[in-house]
Amino acid sequence: MATTLFTQNIIACIWDFDKTLIPGYMQAPLFRRHDIDEATFWAETNALLEHYRKRGYHLSGEISYLNHILTYVLAGKFGRLDNRELRACGAEIEFYPGLPQFFGLAKSYVAERAEFRKHEIQLEHYIVSTGLAEMIRGSAIASHVDGIWGCEFIESPLQPGFLQQSEMAISADAVIAQIGMVIDNTTKTRALFEINKGTNKNPAIDVNANVKPEDRRIPFQNMIYVADGPSDIPSFSVVKSGGGRAYGVYNPDRAGEFEQNDRLLQSGRIHGYGPADYTAASSTARWLRLHIHAICDRIVADREVAVAQKTVKPPRHLNATPEEEAALRASRLPKQANFLD
Repeated sequence: MATTLFTQNIIACIWDFDKTLIPGYMQAPLFRRHDIDEATFWAETNALLEHYRKRGYHLSGEISYLNHILTYVLAGKFGRLDNRELRACGAEIEFYPGLPQFFGLAKSYVAERAEFRKHEIQLEHYIVSTGLAEMIRGSAIASHVDGIWGCEFIESPLQPGFLQQSEMAISADAVIAQIGMVIDNTTKTRALFEINKGTNKNPAIDVNANVKPEDRRIPFQNMIYVADGPSDIPSFSVVKSGGGRAYGVYNPDRAGEFEQNDRLLQSGRIHGYGPADYTAASSTARWLRLHIHAICDRIVADREVAVAQKTVKPPRHLNATPEEEAALRASRLPKQANFLD
């Protein structure tokens, strides 16, 4: 019997992290712990490409900051940094107003109307970030999200000959030493397709597999992508071209970010923008509620049409029975408008 893989009654809010959910960069608590000047670190990171180019090396800009963190570890600047400490630093991250509470509030939007509840519409939150996944997992928002994509470090890398070892020794004094996963502004789109096809929920579905639109877990038209600027244009484009919504946020204290978002709107990259304020009465929260409801309305309409098209009305008598004739006569009698008539 032919059937679809998923019911497609799920909406996904997909979030960038740095400067979208928080005012700055998530690594700030790590720098504070080890008395590292944050501005100096980022200035060095930004200069790496040119300095290595002069030495004949080709460096990917997306991994330069990850490499520089490892260089700081090797130089003893971060002590014996491990993933456990990164997660602990994540607990010190401070969010924009209204977070993380807004994530729970947004999920309640899909239950505000009876027709939404009838079709069991759900909302899921995902974070797709070029930052450190381990810090996000340690942050206050982690328990409110359904999935996290971010960069990862490996502790205690496997040594040559490990395939011949019967068991692996696990060091209690592990230190991050290698890059395990890189998420950059282009590969963020891969995460969008994983969410779209349901790879993140069912590993049997390969992200590169040819999956028909009606068999995808969360269609792009059921997605809202929220981020802070031009670096997210690839993701904005994927979601927007698929029929989803793209929304930009800015720090109200930085005029340049407002202008940046306005340029994105004027160039057709996003559908709207607003301040990074997620309190219930804010314009951003109102915009998201409005468009979550619009997606819900379309899901309801699509599913009602599908029911009408896939069900056959039962056969009726050619000649009405006495009971049906009585019911028909009763339906034609004048109705009392109210109890005063």
